[in-house]
Amino acid sequence: MQEERSPLIALQSPSTLAEYLTGSQAKSFSRLSRIELEDIRIPESAIVDTSPWVAERTLDSLPDFIAKVTPSLRLRLSQKPKANGAPTLIFVVGSALRVADVTRVLKNRKLRGEKGGDVGKFFARHIKLEDHVTYLRRTKIGAAVGTPGRLGKLLELDSMAVSALTHIIIDLSYRDTKRRSVLDIPETRDEVFGKILSYKSVLQGIRAGKVQIVLF
Repeated sequence: MQEERSPLIALQSPSTLAEYLTGSQAKSFSRLSRIELEDIRIPESAIVDTSPWVAERTLDSLPDFIAKVTPSLRLRLSQKPKANGAPTLIFVVGSALRVADVTRVLKNRKLRGEKGGDVGKFFARHIKLEDHVTYLRRTKIGAAVGTPGRLGKLLELDSMAVSALTHIIIDLSYRDTKRRSVLDIPETRDEVFGKILSYKSVLQGIRAGKVQIVLF
C-alpha cells in the first residue's frame, strides 16, 4: 500500500467530480435504470470544491487541508459532541492500516482542540462488530474513520447515528499495490455506494444539503 502524492481526480472541479461519482455509482448499481440511478445520484452541490488546496494531499497535510477547504468541519471537530455515537465526520478509507494512520492524524489537537470528541476507528480485522456497537453506545465521537464495509454495517444497525453528520471524506490519496483507490476496487467501491452513500438517512442528508462530500 502507498500514499499517492497526486490523486488527480480529487483535484478536479465539483462538476467533474460529480460525473466521476455518477460513473462509479453506475458500475456499482449496474442493474438499475437511468431513472433509478438519478434517484440516488450525488448532486454537484453536495461536493466540496477542494481546488483552493494546491499543496500535496498527504496525511501530514490533512489537518491543514481540512482547516482550509472545510473550515466549518474544523470548527465542529473542536466542539464537544452532544450525543453518543453520532460523528460529524465519516472518513472512508480502503484498509485497516490506513484507518489507524488517519485516526492518529485526526486526533491531533490542531483539529480537536481541548473539547473535541473521540476519533473512532472501525474495521473488521481483529475487532468484533459487537465491540464497535458497545463503543458507539458509550462514546461521544467527533469523527468515525473506517473501511466502508464496517462503517456501512454500523449504519445499517443504527449503531452509528447520522444526526450530527455534516461531512463524508473519501480517501483517494491512498492506493494499493495495484495503484487502486477505495473507489477503484470493485468490492470497496460497491460498499461505499451501496452501504454508505445510498444509506437512506445519509442520502437524505446529502440531497438536502446537510451533508457534504469531500474527495481527499
